[in-house]
Order: sequence, then C-alpha cells, then structure tokens
Amino acid sequence: MATPTMSRHRLTDRSAQTVAGSAAQPSPLPTARYRYDRCAGTWWWSPEMFPVHGLPPGSPQPDTELYLRCLVAEDRPRLLAAMTEACAAGRSFVLETRVVRPDGSQRSVVLTGEPQLDVTGAVTAVEGLCVDITDGRAPGSDPARVEALQAEVGQLRSAMASRAGIEQAKGILMLLTTCSDQVAFDLLAHISSHTHRKVRDVAQVITESASGHGRLPDDVRAIVRDACPPSRSPA
Repeated sequence: MATPTMSRHRLTDRSAQTVAGSAAQPSPLPTARYRYDRCAGTWWWSPEMFPVHGLPPGSPQPDTELYLRCLVAEDRPRLLAAMTEACAAGRSFVLETRVVRPDGSQRSVVLTGEPQLDVTGAVTAVEGLCVDITDGRAPGSDPARVEALQAEVGQLRSAMASRAGIEQAKGILMLLTTCSDQVAFDLLAHISSHTHRKVRDVAQVITESASGHGRLPDDVRAIVRDACPPSRSPA
C-alpha cells in the first residue's frame, strides 16, 4: 500500500475545498489545510500553509522531501510514521511538530490527519489541518494550556471527520445518479431538509448503507430512489 514518498509530481486533485460550516465557532488560531493524495503521491497546500512555513505566497506545491525539510530534523520521523499509519491502516492522528523557516526561526504547529476512504474502504488520501500555536497558546498554567489545545484540536478533528463523511456520501450519490459534485451536495441538503436530519447524519447513513453496515431509513431511501435514473432495459 502506497505511503508518502519523495514524489515531485504536481497535484491536480481538485477535491480539497473550503470547509463550509465545519466548526461550531471560528478558530482563533491561524489555520491552514493540506491534502496528501495517496494514489498520485502528491501534496496540496492551501494558501495559508505557505506563510506558516515561511514560504512566499504562490510558491509551488511541495513534495514530501520539501515538506520534511521544513520540519525540525527530530520531528520528521514522527510525521512520516503518522502519515504511513494513516495510509496503511486508516488511522487518524494529531501531533505537534516544529517548523523551521528559511530565516531560521521556528514555529510550533499542530497537525491533524484524517484518512479519506473510497466506497471499498481503501485509503485514497489524507487530509488535515495545520494550526500555528506559537502565538496562540492559552494563558495560565501548563495544564490550562494543554486543556485549551486539546479542546481546539477536538473541534478541528470533529470538523474534518464531518467533512470526510459528507465528501464520501457525495461520491456515492454521484455514482448512483451520474450527477455533478454540486448537485450531489444539493441532494444531500434536500434529503436533510425533508427528513429533518443534519447533513452529516444523512451522509453517515448513506455511507454505512453503501458499505453494507446499515440500511437506509425509508424516508431517505425514497428520496434517493426518486433521484436515481431508471435502469435501462437491455437491447
């Protein structure tokens, strides 16, 4: 199973998009996003990632080698191990690493990683958030700072988990209805509105049903059935 390598290919995957309404309240800390495409072995960084690492806006998307060079040497094995586990075993992670900028200054960041699965359960990518906590540590004692950071990370992980489920459900609906990405999301929203469920809950029942771990509720099933094109009769 593929894990992060020193690939130098540019990322063309367009699926890393803005998290809409992902957290209950906005994060007070500078937050950036990344995506590692396991199939292509390539990375995508949101524009906010580059200043965190001391790189100019508009810099080329990194490869694994460049990303590792941005970290303190002692932290590089930890990142590789976390990414390898995420790709091979579908294990999410949260870890603190230290970034070394080109001018020699260091930043402390927290990385979250959430594996993205296809309908067969195989890991296709790892997406996550990068939070610069250097200037945002909570005041007070060490236990207070740790508790505040844990709450922050918990919000971020919850947001990523919700988004991952929604993206997977959209993919399932796109396969079933041969519709576009936006139409699939609109269908999720329509099901949510008409069944009085949250979008993330609708996404969960759809993905569980597709993987054989549950049955679609009757009201959700009726809407999905109406949205699916009729099967063609053999010629």
